[in-house]
Amino acid sequence: MALVYDHNLRLASFEISNMYTNIPTHELLSIIDTACNNNLVEESLKRDIINLSKIIINQNYLQFEDMTCRQHEGLAMGAPTSSIFSEFYLQYQENSKIYDLLRSHNITAYFRYVDDILIVYNESTTNIEDLHHCFNSLTPKLKFTLEKEVKQKISFLELTFQREHNTLSIDIYRKPTFTDTIIPSDSCHPKERKLTAIRYLYNRLDTYHLAPDRRQKEENTIQQILRNNE
Repeated sequence: MALVYDHNLRLASFEISNMYTNIPTHELLSIIDTACNNNLVEESLKRDIINLSKIIINQNYLQFEDMTCRQHEGLAMGAPTSSIFSEFYLQYQENSKIYDLLRSHNITAYFRYVDDILIVYNESTTNIEDLHHCFNSLTPKLKFTLEKEVKQKISFLELTFQREHNTLSIDIYRKPTFTDTIIPSDSCHPKERKLTAIRYLYNRLDTYHLAPDRRQKEENTIQQILRNNE
């Protein structure tokens, strides 16, 4: 499916480097306190939330071989709460600082999934390098990498966007490190688990409006994956 759009629009992606370990945890408690006040959380409950958050943030121990180590900065890698705290912090940055940056740089659209950001901008009014510099000035530790279109194409998450004349088309993207291994049909796993990967591949195929030739290519790829894992 091709979408008609302004020929001056361009795509770029920002990615947060080592997000969890670079989240400034010393700011989190004050951000949580402000959020509780803004949402009229009663004082006793707010104290409990802040105290529990402080305990969780400080539980950043890890084990390597026979050594137990403790992170001095950031959120713990692998902890289920780290994704929640990092999302909380990033949403705060978006509401307090990033929104103003996007407006001042005339950004057309902004999309974020965890630590990946897709930017749509008009190259006649926006210098994406300047915006990238501003993002890297938001905090001392949090740093963003920049990826711009190459040959009018850019990949974001599991999609590749391509500009062709005044249209924008999409295709399924697989990383260079992709392997076609799924649970083999003759394994001892429950049948439901074996079918999960197959459902995912076909659900993705049906979700995106691909051009007929790209849809057929993806169907062929899925069939090849299934044959390789019989």
